[in-house]
Amino acid sequence: MSVKIDPTAVVNPKAEIEDGVEIGPYAVIEEGVFISSGTRIGPYVNLRKGTIIGKNCVIEAGCVVGAPPQHFAYKGEESFVEIGDNVVLREGVTVHKATGEGEKTIIGDNCYLMVGCHVAHNCKLGKGIIVANLVGISGYVQVEDGVVFGGMAGLHQFVRVGERAMIGGLSKVVKDVPPYTLVDGHPARIRGINTIGLKRSGFTLKEREEIKRIYKFLFLSGIPWKDALDRILLEFPKSPFAAKIRSFILSSKRGVIRWRP
Repeated sequence: MSVKIDPTAVVNPKAEIEDGVEIGPYAVIEEGVFISSGTRIGPYVNLRKGTIIGKNCVIEAGCVVGAPPQHFAYKGEESFVEIGDNVVLREGVTVHKATGEGEKTIIGDNCYLMVGCHVAHNCKLGKGIIVANLVGISGYVQVEDGVVFGGMAGLHQFVRVGERAMIGGLSKVVKDVPPYTLVDGHPARIRGINTIGLKRSGFTLKEREEIKRIYKFLFLSGIPWKDALDRILLEFPKSPFAAKIRSFILSSKRGVIRWRP
């Protein structure tokens, strides 16, 4: 195998490029970039110093990965962007490197970011996340595995999004999104359980019903919020979902999105 580089591309000799990589017209690859095998870089892509790209990725036209963060605290320290394997970045996606010496902005394996999305500094995205067009993810956001974003949603900095949640298009997310929920609105509220997403992810009917009962107990039982959190493990003693949901909520610093009024 060999590397295919269009003659109009500008590739710094200090960039590390594995076999099977294709680099399209007018792409710019800076020093300190690492591109793993099987990855295809489209036209006019800019990969900045400190960018690490996994295997079999597709980075389409006009993407910029590894540019300095939009943060006044950044003083030029060495930081990174790390992209996992089998990641697709469609046209015009931007991913900024982290603030802080040695820190990383991370996008996990098998993520798909559609046209015009932005992932800011110090974000940590898990695996299998789908982000529709023009979503803006602010700095320090953490997103767990299997989350789906509707188009043009916006996330406040430091927000966390729990596993297998779904965020509706145009939503304004300013607090943490609990696992397995469907949220929507401006500001976003929990509208129910992400039933379709859970089914597609292989959750059984029994598991989906259990998750639904847990959230009804937390939000709709009439029990005060703190008491419901204290009692949830007693009500669902053998449920890994109850333990995960409780842990996520108790570790929240911004507070969690609540059930729709």
